[in-house]
Amino acid sequence: MNTRRSLRILATTLGTAGLLISGCTSGSSTNASPSASPAASAPAVPEALKPYYAQQLKWRDCGVEGFQCTTMRAPLDYKKPDSGDIELAVSRKKATGPGERIGSLLVNPGGPGGSAIEYLQSYAGVGYPAQIRARYDMVAIDPRGVARSEPVVCLTGPQMDKYTQVDQTPDDAAEVTELDNAYQQFASGCEEHSGKILPHVSTVETARDMDMLRALLGDEKLHYVGASYGTFLGATYAGLFPARVGRLVLDGAMDPSLDAVELNRDQTAGFETAFQAFAADCVKKADCPLGTTSTADAATRLKRLFAGLDARPIATGDSRRLTESLGTTGVIAAMYDESAWPQLREALAGAQKGDGSGLLALSDSYYERQPNGTYANLMFANAAVNCLDQPPAFADDEAVTRAVPSFEKASPVFGKAFAWAALNCADWPVPPTGTPHRIEAKGAAPIVVVGTTRDPATPYKWAESLAGQLSSGTLLTYQGDGHTAYGRGSDCIDTAINTYLLEGTPPTEGKKCT
Repeated sequence: MNTRRSLRILATTLGTAGLLISGCTSGSSTNASPSASPAASAPAVPEALKPYYAQQLKWRDCGVEGFQCTTMRAPLDYKKPDSGDIELAVSRKKATGPGERIGSLLVNPGGPGGSAIEYLQSYAGVGYPAQIRARYDMVAIDPRGVARSEPVVCLTGPQMDKYTQVDQTPDDAAEVTELDNAYQQFASGCEEHSGKILPHVSTVETARDMDMLRALLGDEKLHYVGASYGTFLGATYAGLFPARVGRLVLDGAMDPSLDAVELNRDQTAGFETAFQAFAADCVKKADCPLGTTSTADAATRLKRLFAGLDARPIATGDSRRLTESLGTTGVIAAMYDESAWPQLREALAGAQKGDGSGLLALSDSYYERQPNGTYANLMFANAAVNCLDQPPAFADDEAVTRAVPSFEKASPVFGKAFAWAALNCADWPVPPTGTPHRIEAKGAAPIVVVGTTRDPATPYKWAESLAGQLSSGTLLTYQGDGHTAYGRGSDCIDTAINTYLLEGTPPTEGKKCT
């Protein structure tokens, strides 16, 4: 994969399912509910937090040309600021000019668990439009528990290899027990290795960290582009600090008002929509590995392939064999970006001939598995944030079993796997601190919410809902495929967002682009 597409598939990845292959849920900590209607004026900094807001950032070269790095201290527990600190990593690339500097533009690629610093240094800081980089200092902070910011650790590389191969579509009691045990072992590993930070990686706490960084950068308002889960983080910030909202772009929006079951089921339907689009394109081609007759036939053939992998995993050229779970992950990874469809066709054709290397490569890219067998902490942080932000979708096996039919109705291809995936927070060692809620952010400046009509991970109706909840929300629609819209080749989308970031003028309500 090229760097840019890899970042778009991985960094803006992970919608809401708690799948072994996926995972971000919405929700927020109730320690300070963003659903409340804050005062129009910016709240004063609490006395206990003033030393944090007064610290001086010491910038240094960080080994990547054009970028500087630093760290900032934040309270581990905002309820008890004197109980210890957490150190958070920050990077920036200063505005290049020409033109007057507007301020800092924070970026977050989603996840939760995606490294904002990696996204900044590999894409946003060099790939965002030149006029944006000219007028803004491009800035990223790895959220608490993520990448360079005291990362959550749960399993070793070999343990993760085993975890990712566990059957997610159990056919009998023994396979259900094996899946239960995998979730329990994952949760226990997180508690063992990261028990101190685990209760303090909620989206609300990360939003509070962003406000502190805003102040330390010398900005009166927060300017921000968030993708996927990053939209929930940005909306949470707006709910907490509406008077400090500058120019916020929320691309591939999540709906904070939905509970975990609704979120997982909606995302299941989203991946079905994306697969139907892929299948419709594939069957027009003479070499389509899923047939050339209809999308229904393509779905049948893919399910047949998954069933075959379930019965007999195939070789990959690696010590690992391609199981049904890894194969499903590979297919889902390619749903995030239509430019990955040719690679998926090739991988599926290989799998039909007994070569699982193509689907395994897609799966490994999704999990951020390195060639040496180690994993980034994406999936660890993903579960830690999700399981803290909302109550679990399902409490036990029986609840999943009852829900499977509704998930299979949403997606005959992926439904069963997504339903069982949503069990992953049932035995989490830390109780959730958030609940579903609406975010209105009354008094905030105009906020642009972007939705893609055939987005697999963040279904379009979520963008419609969030834009409707936000008192100053404006919906911008991309009629197309893939996850998120900014920088995906639509001049209409890019021009609307660039104009907003540069001039503060949001697009007209209801604007649609192709």
